[in-house]
Amino acid sequence: MPAHAKPAFTPFADDEAVQTLGGLTLENGKARIALHGALDFARDRESLGRARALAETLAAIVAALEGEADLPERAEEARVATQEVKNPFG
Repeated sequence: MPAHAKPAFTPFADDEAVQTLGGLTLENGKARIALHGALDFARDRESLGRARALAETLAAIVAALEGEADLPERAEEARVATQEVKNPFG
């Protein structure tokens, strides 16, 4: 792989990969993929490149989901353990 090339974004493969397209960030996860930010497209070649990259990434996400044999209707919400702490101001 050339020094300037980024590794491929493989949907649901890990909890570490991040892909950035303009102001849009895609955070990979084994259970979920999160998209944050905004991405503008103008009538120029740079925008065409970003649009193609986004389309390729979304196509990979769709393919990964379609490849799941036992896909539920809706995934359970992730629950984050919480811990009560003493109020430092009171």
